Amino acid sequence: MMNGKIKTCLQKPALSNCISIGLLIVRLVMGAAFTLHGWGKMQSPMAWMGPESPVPGFFQLLAAVSEFGGGIGLILGLLTPLCCLGLMCTMLVAVSMHMFVMKDPFVSMTGGHAFELPLLYLVVANLIFIAGPGKYSADKKIFGDRV
Repeated sequence: MMNGKIKTCLQKPALSNCISIGLLIVRLVMGAAFTLHGWGKMQSPMAWMGPESPVPGFFQLLAAVSEFGGGIGLILGLLTPLCCLGLMCTMLVAVSMHMFVMKDPFVSMTGGHAFELPLLYLVVANLIFIAGPGKYSADKKIFGDRV
């Protein structure tokens, strides 16, 4: 009985065409943003933060790949849960850096650094992870209702 409740809770509900179109639009916009953010980092993937960065090159590489590859994955709706996990980890680190290391505010009233954008990306990646990519995705075409 308990397994049935857990399984029911973890199953993704059938999505209407309207919700799937909404998810597609969110995936396309967020995927394009991450692809563009990640592209610059991919030019120097282990040193994009500069020589004085306390972040090791390997972690910079992970962030660059998660942004660039995750962005492309979101656009296509391909391996969406994996892409979202990578982006959530990257954005969690970005939010933490802005909040605790750089002591940035949630919103900067002067146009300076803030943590609102990485937090928004984190929340939207979480939403897509939970809801799934929708009907209009490569995942749906390849994996059917299992996504």
